[in-house]
Amino acid sequence: MGSENPFGADNQQETKLRALDPLWVVGFVDGEGCFSVSIHRNDLARPTGGWQVQSTFQVSQHRDHRDILEDLVRFFGCGNVRSKGQRSRVDVYAVHSSRQLLDRIIPFFEANELRVKRDDFESFAFITRAIRTRSHHRPDVFTEVVRRAYSMNARGKQRIRPIEIILGSSETTREVPLGG
Repeated sequence: MGSENPFGADNQQETKLRALDPLWVVGFVDGEGCFSVSIHRNDLARPTGGWQVQSTFQVSQHRDHRDILEDLVRFFGCGNVRSKGQRSRVDVYAVHSSRQLLDRIIPFFEANELRVKRDDFESFAFITRAIRTRSHHRPDVFTEVVRRAYSMNARGKQRIRPIEIILGSSETTREVPLGG
């Protein structure tokens, strides 16, 4: 039998399961979230010239507020929370699965528009759909995926490789004649 006291021991679990307001989630993600696309070397990814493309949605928060990230797991019904690293005081809520991104994350933000991260989200949604349908295996779509990925998150300034290396442009692959 439950307690009539809403703050009693019987209701502790219920008070932890607070519902998040969708508009609050949009604002929180606009400030603390990131829609990112990584591009890694993978020799098994032959259709894309040895490049693997991975979409990730994440939200970071100081570990003192890990409960907010766990609320996001319940809100979206997917993803997980992990530490950013052994020496970090930051925890991260992340969703990597293209199926979960397409079933849960993308529809939510299409129905509840972001302001600050709207452009990054639109590229993210395009890229995630291309990955899921494998249309990024087509050279023209792969080029569009890479260009959009490099346009996201401060225009790709944090990327290690120049875009030309991934796209195999003639600028980076042409042979230089001897003596010239």
